[in-house]
Amino acid sequence: MSGGSAAVAFLVAIVTNYVTAQPPEWAENTVLVWSAFGALAVVSLGLLFWERRLAAGPQDDGVRPVPLGRIAAGGHSMNPPTVSARVRGREAELERIGTLVRGPGGGMVVVCGAGGLGKTTLAAEASARARAEGRVVVWIRWRDDPAQLGQDLVRAAHILGLPEDRLEEARTGRVSLVDAVWEHLATVQGWMIVVDNADTPTRIGPGSGPLAAYRGWLRPHGGGVLLVTSRDTSPQTWGPDADLLHLQPLADDAGGAVLLDAAPHAGTEAEAEALAVRLGGLPLGLNAAGTYLSVSTSRHRTFSAYQHALEAEFADLLGAEHPGAATDPDTARRVVRHTWDLSLDQLHSDGYTLARPVLQLLALLEPAPVPRTLMTPELVTDATGLPATAASVDAALAGLHQYGLLHTPGAAVPGDGVPPVNQLQLHPLVRDVTAHTLARPEPTNAWLAAIDEHLARAVEATTSMPGRTGWPTARLLAPHLSAHLDRNTSHNFVGARNTLVDLAEILTAAGASYEEVSLRRRVLDAENDHFGPDDMDTQASRNNFANALHELGEHRQAADLHRENLADRERILGPDHRETLGSRHNLANALHELGEHRQAADLHHQNVADRERVLGPDHPDTLSSRNTLAVALNSLREHRLAADLHRENLASHERVLGPDHPDTLSSRNNLAVALEGLGEHRQAADLHREALLDAERVLGPYHPDTLIIRSNVATALNHLGEHRQAADLHQENLADRERILGFDHPDTLGSRNNLAVALDLLGEHQQAADLYLHVVADRERVLGHDHPDSLASRNNLAIALEGLGEHQQAVDLHRENLADHERLLGPAHPDTLTSRNNLAIAEARLAEVGRRRWWRTPRRR
Repeated sequence: MSGGSAAVAFLVAIVTNYVTAQPPEWAENTVLVWSAFGALAVVSLGLLFWERRLAAGPQDDGVRPVPLGRIAAGGHSMNPPTVSARVRGREAELERIGTLVRGPGGGMVVVCGAGGLGKTTLAAEASARARAEGRVVVWIRWRDDPAQLGQDLVRAAHILGLPEDRLEEARTGRVSLVDAVWEHLATVQGWMIVVDNADTPTRIGPGSGPLAAYRGWLRPHGGGVLLVTSRDTSPQTWGPDADLLHLQPLADDAGGAVLLDAAPHAGTEAEAEALAVRLGGLPLGLNAAGTYLSVSTSRHRTFSAYQHALEAEFADLLGAEHPGAATDPDTARRVVRHTWDLSLDQLHSDGYTLARPVLQLLALLEPAPVPRTLMTPELVTDATGLPATAASVDAALAGLHQYGLLHTPGAAVPGDGVPPVNQLQLHPLVRDVTAHTLARPEPTNAWLAAIDEHLARAVEATTSMPGRTGWPTARLLAPHLSAHLDRNTSHNFVGARNTLVDLAEILTAAGASYEEVSLRRRVLDAENDHFGPDDMDTQASRNNFANALHELGEHRQAADLHRENLADRERILGPDHRETLGSRHNLANALHELGEHRQAADLHHQNVADRERVLGPDHPDTLSSRNTLAVALNSLREHRLAADLHRENLASHERVLGPDHPDTLSSRNNLAVALEGLGEHRQAADLHREALLDAERVLGPYHPDTLIIRSNVATALNHLGEHRQAADLHQENLADRERILGFDHPDTLGSRNNLAVALDLLGEHQQAADLYLHVVADRERVLGHDHPDSLASRNNLAIALEGLGEHQQAVDLHRENLADHERLLGPAHPDTLTSRNNLAIAEARLAEVGRRRWWRTPRRR
């Protein structure tokens, strides 16, 4: 008993004895008795107040933190779970938490994201690191019970030194219990309290106020770190002072490392990464796969075998039900098949009644982003029979996004002036599991029929959009249409086929060759099966597929298909049929890109004459043939003839098609290229700039045709001596082409070559030579050793080596290149003459260097 309490007890005993027992003689002196009683009362009350002051700590202007050494030494039972394997791919998040833990103040960090992303594992790893640094860590599991959470936080505060008398004040109602806890936690530093799985933050309490007001059990104002894990990712839920760590799926290399940690003998690093990609980088799925592969009795023992088996055995490998999941939420969290049901059940209980059916509809589409405009109330009602409004669909999507089940990738914006298109996308495993649970034929078939109807409507709406406003939506719809055709082949083949063809035409205009080629291939395969190879529709699809390959830079494959199609059309339709002339035109274009300029020019000559005779001189097809003939002549160094033909054709394009038609823009660009060949660089640059402005306005800044014109502007600037501006523009264009066309597209390789030219002219010979080395290797691999572009890059590399003083190496490369030119083009070809001249210059420089070295060498006596 403390001194103050003992004094009070002694005083009470005296008074009691005085009242109830026979008093001694001295007690009959009332003055003496009451004086002694008064003195004892003063002393007792003084001791009592002094004891309370000591318990409360020093009362100065600041609040002195309570030391944790004694607390940490005592230990407690609210410990974090043990992390059994190395945590991969979360270094940045762990560092952010560690910085907050080691910092001078406290705070609140919320680790949030969909189920299965490893929030609890991350929190446990952060707790282990904090403990290793001497922090007191208290682990609390949220069990959807505000009263239990209150008790757990009181225990945590007590572990951290909350005095008993302060708790007694809360019990008797003199202070709020939650305030007493947090007022104490504000005085203590160096702790971490984890509240795990707080997936229903609106129930945290106490009371019904919003959590973001920070008057309840979770507050960011303590002297240590409060770490919360939750599936709720909304900043509005957690308030402005919470630091949200929104977890994403693991990167490919980190996901592969998780699999290799669990099953180190199941395959290579590349195979592990491939499986990680298939599992979407989801830690729960990766751990399930790794555990399966680590068991010696499993049927599939390698990463590749497991990935292959997923397609046929998903239900057994990841989609199997767990008998305890329905009654035990902790079990459900650890099972891929059930973990997201917890979130969907919570959304339904919160009033988001369409969340589950909307998720199920999205799961029936392909594993690719979906335009937001497809998910309409009409689709939801037609598929599910449930009443739906725009507001209820919006709410369902917002709830799914809040719980991390639905992602909204960045809006697709092809250029200025085009409205953004919002997107919806499911995680691959969320989609797979949800689709698997829908494997009941009758409702699923009805839902798919509704999806097909609304896909067709969406394509029809896209085709009617003005200008290029429909292009972003067309790109998003494309991946979902092949399955649409598959589902309709038996009963609505022509209608579904026409939907794909209509969308492919939009993609052609948009320059979206990757999306287009997939649709064109699917239509061609289906028509081959449905109509046969000689049908006119099949031939048209073969032609369109070859053109799409041509735009992708697959010129050899395109040429082979066009040659096959030309023979079939001449046999079936005759040599003068418009479709036959189209095949001949397209074959010539492919041959031109393969570097076979003379053969291309001959075909174009024939086609111009035939189209003028059959279609007339002003028919758009005739204008197109005249344009490509001039391009072929320019490649053959017949610049004056090419320029004259381009100038005549440009006037015809402007008169017939209008100044802003894409073919007119191409004609203007090609005239400027011919003028460059004539050495009229200033006029060419001005015309290129005009064409670029028009292309950016009409097609957008990232259309492949716009990128061609921008490259030509940069080349014209180079010819005018403006090498720095040219290099900057080529650098910008290279980045855009790598992003849009890919690293191996011939146009991308051309941009890389042109950038190296500009750098070499700036005197940056080493950087230019390094770039040329890559371009030569890439062009020989993609285009072939004998392609004119490969020859040009080898010539450019030799010139850059001269700039570096590597004269012998340059001469050797020039000699090799001259031999290739003479073999391929003949000794009198202009390019051969240029190659011979470059070799002569290099040999002269090598000889000059040798003479200088001889004069510098001391004579021997």
